Amino acid sequence: MQALWMLLAACLFATMGVCVKLASAYFNNFEIVMYRGVIGVLGLLWWCRVRGLGAAFFKTRFPMMHVWRATVGVVSLMCWFYAIAHIPLATAMTMNYMSSVWIATFLVGGALILQRPGEPLKQQGPLVLTILLGFVGVALLLRPTLNADQGFAALVGLISGVIAALAYLQVSALARVGEPETRVVFYFSVGAALAGGVGTSVAGASAFSAVGALWLIPVGVLALLGQICMTKAYASGATLLVANLQYTGIVVASLYSVWLFDDHLPPSSWGGMALIVVSGIAATALRVRGIPAAPPQEQEQGR
Repeated sequence: MQALWMLLAACLFATMGVCVKLASAYFNNFEIVMYRGVIGVLGLLWWCRVRGLGAAFFKTRFPMMHVWRATVGVVSLMCWFYAIAHIPLATAMTMNYMSSVWIATFLVGGALILQRPGEPLKQQGPLVLTILLGFVGVALLLRPTLNADQGFAALVGLISGVIAALAYLQVSALARVGEPETRVVFYFSVGAALAGGVGTSVAGASAFSAVGALWLIPVGVLALLGQICMTKAYASGATLLVANLQYTGIVVASLYSVWLFDDHLPPSSWGGMALIVVSGIAATALRVRGIPAAPPQEQEQGR
């Protein structure tokens, strides 16, 4: 059943990407993030009311951990939405889904920093290979598919994956201290609503469009449902299976790109996407097997 939850989540997030791309023709990036957060907050408040959870559910002993998770999560979300609006959907999805490769990069970098003088660095070779494989995939994916004016958006998409890795590491830290997933999602949605609202007040609101507004509603609903499905999938304990199935979202987004937006994906582009998927799966497998699980100091700080 956990596989079905993850497949559904991947499809929901890919479909959300379509709605973000369509909504970006009517609203700026800050507005889309704001509405995505507002709808998420309202949906979770309704869910808590149905479940009979009172105000005590939202109290936390780790407010600053939620602040950091919301901060990096919202920045990643803004970068991702910007990339979706300006480059092919499949490319933007792949850039964001490189988070597993970036997490492996952080683990290797952390191990190097924490290495004692004269101590050999053990068991890092496989992770280094996954990192290199992922970057080869990026080179193949970006070079043939982007126009000259899409370089900045591609860079922003790449940054979204880097920051998403930081967000996922913080989610893991929150899980280690016992914070429920719903509370983590709630405060992330609050952060998105606030950051998007501040950005909108500075950049200015777009002229209201009923057609555009119709695309904002599914952005929030699909994002919330996708997070719920993903949470159910990871709650099963089959971490490696679930993490690997996440990459089906790239396949779905690629089909959307070709079908709805007439994006041309040459063979080299498909090859680059395949390399990124393989490297991400390999990095996830190595993490699950503990090569390395995390630097000891990082684990202690997470607790």
